Amino acid sequence: MQRILVAVLGLTLTTGLSAGCTQQRISAEKAVARAFISDEEEEKLGKQVKAELETKEKIKYVEDPAVVDYVRGISASILKQASKDRPGVKWKIHVIDDPKTVNAFATPGGYLYVYTGLILAADTEAELAGVMAHEAGHVVGRHSARAMVNQMGLQTITQAALGKNPGTVAQIAAQLVSGGTMLAHGRGEEIEADEYGARYASGAGYDPRGLVTFFEKLQKEQGDTPAMMKWLSTHPTNRDRIANIQKIISEKKLRGSNNGPGGLPPIKQSLGGK
Repeated sequence: MQRILVAVLGLTLTTGLSAGCTQQRISAEKAVARAFISDEEEEKLGKQVKAELETKEKIKYVEDPAVVDYVRGISASILKQASKDRPGVKWKIHVIDDPKTVNAFATPGGYLYVYTGLILAADTEAELAGVMAHEAGHVVGRHSARAMVNQMGLQTITQAALGKNPGTVAQIAAQLVSGGTMLAHGRGEEIEADEYGARYASGAGYDPRGLVTFFEKLQKEQGDTPAMMKWLSTHPTNRDRIANIQKIISEKKLRGSNNGPGGLPPIKQSLGGK
């Protein structure tokens, strides 16, 4: 059976690559991920990664209900939009207590993690919503699962999902905490997540330009703020990519009235920020 899966994987990816088109490659990889890594397996893998993050990597979650409810409140309207494109995901939102790290990441199974450093770095709710919508886009596009398959192989990841390879799960968790290299995405995946993010943020009532302003801020501050590199290491950005987001917003006529600080100031005070 494994030989059949590998053969189909190779044929599908070769077809996508030989076409010389990024979109065809993405479609091919997505089909493979959907066919060989089920929603249930992604859920199991995400749950195992979460356990490793907590036990081995010793990440700490924010316990203040005001902060947690605030982040989950913003995500609720975004994930409602995301669920239209991928209804089989059971989303889970976690806030990691680390004010020095400006980062967020998603793992298979709909596990979204937001660092308090990201909340402190955001100037508007639209920026925070844009980043979270972008991460949801990675899950909807099955980018996280595909990134793991690309880096470690289909057999290794499917065995990990079935609980047969705990060492792999531990490696994934360690890389996520150290900088997220396990889930580094290609240009095509980032562009796709940007489009998902802009649509989801707009559908939730947020200004979709929030993701643009956040990217611009990261570019401006990365030289003086090493923590910014946590996000940029897995979500490389440039002027062309920012221009592409703006193009998507314009062509699809995406709008959103929420572009202010909203409830950020009191939440930042709760986290010890300004």
